[in-house]
Amino acid sequence: MSIIKPFKALRPQAQFAKQVASRPYDVLSSAEAKIEAQGNPHSFLHITKSEIDLPDNTDPHSKEVYERAKENLDAFLKREILFNENKDCYYLYRLQMNGRSQTGLVCISSLDDYAKGIIKKHEFTRPEKELDRIRHIQTTGAQTGNVFLAYRNVKAIDDLFEKITAVKSPVYDFTADDGIQHTIWIVNDSENIEKITALFSNSVPCTYIADGHHRAASAAKVFEETGTNGQNGAGYFLTTLFPSDQLEIIDYNRIVKSLNGLTEKSFLEKVREKFSVIEKEKAVKPDALHQFGMYLNGKWYLLEALPGTFANDPKSILDVSILQNNILTPLLGIDDPRTNKNIDFVGGIRGLSELEKRVDNGEMVVAFSLYPVSLDQLFSIADHHDVMPPKSTWFEPKLRDGLLTHLINEHQ
Repeated sequence: MSIIKPFKALRPQAQFAKQVASRPYDVLSSAEAKIEAQGNPHSFLHITKSEIDLPDNTDPHSKEVYERAKENLDAFLKREILFNENKDCYYLYRLQMNGRSQTGLVCISSLDDYAKGIIKKHEFTRPEKELDRIRHIQTTGAQTGNVFLAYRNVKAIDDLFEKITAVKSPVYDFTADDGIQHTIWIVNDSENIEKITALFSNSVPCTYIADGHHRAASAAKVFEETGTNGQNGAGYFLTTLFPSDQLEIIDYNRIVKSLNGLTEKSFLEKVREKFSVIEKEKAVKPDALHQFGMYLNGKWYLLEALPGTFANDPKSILDVSILQNNILTPLLGIDDPRTNKNIDFVGGIRGLSELEKRVDNGEMVVAFSLYPVSLDQLFSIADHHDVMPPKSTWFEPKLRDGLLTHLINEHQ
């Protein structure tokens, strides 16, 4: 069963919440983060992407970047932009986007559950991305990135959260510049804290990492290295747990730098061996499984996998696997998309115009749009102890960094 605990969050004073709240560190490049934080000294990006406060040529993984993050965190505390909660609490976090709402529980989850597979994974991680957050956590003493977990719905939990949010006033409630509303309630009474802990222990046999594999892996390795895992409550990491029926996965698309020595004509001929290929006048956003959009040399094509292209097991049937196994690996030489430099990934929230832009400007040569993975597919892969190809899922809306941070020394 799922072991969770309340914690003393580091969080902003209410009047600073909107300014502090920032998009997750891993959805922005350094250049984008610098633009986003411009003119806002309270942005949490000064802590999660602290290279924005250093010269443009600074290596974002250098020691001085992590040290600047710690300096900035200390400055936020000194200026009383942030403060540390004085007792362990749970927090309910509601996100609303385009008329859709999802409410999750912010807590700390057991790293022992993570090690035992009670918290289930569906992706491999990249060592360099793990190392980045390990250094960030070790230097700042804080887990600033929240791990987004999903669980199969439990009516008693839904009912309790609805009751709490109906009677309590939120501590934060604001709409960010992108139109997403963020509302947070504090659960600090012993009765509800005990109920929540018991409900997850008794009714949620496992949870699934929806977003944040690197954040989870980094937290686990920090505690392994320090030898504090499981001691005095230290073996916990920052998570937000959402019921699966409130979640939506959107597409996660691929762009490729070269055709691996193939001409455009020969590449299209080889694609036609495994897919039907129809040229389209407009951008192609697939509306069914096993369909793909392809943008090449200013033209969009609709691809559909031919019979016999894939096996009928939980992993092979994924569209990301079909694309990988039939085009990316055999034709474009992308054997491991986690490490191959010929590929990049674009979240569907950026739209198909982002794919067109990056091909048209010569940075990339071909782009592929995909139909979203379903939550049932994600759960099936994780339940079979298998992994999806990297960058298979993109969840929106995303939690904001800076609203609720876990100080790892609080439990030592």
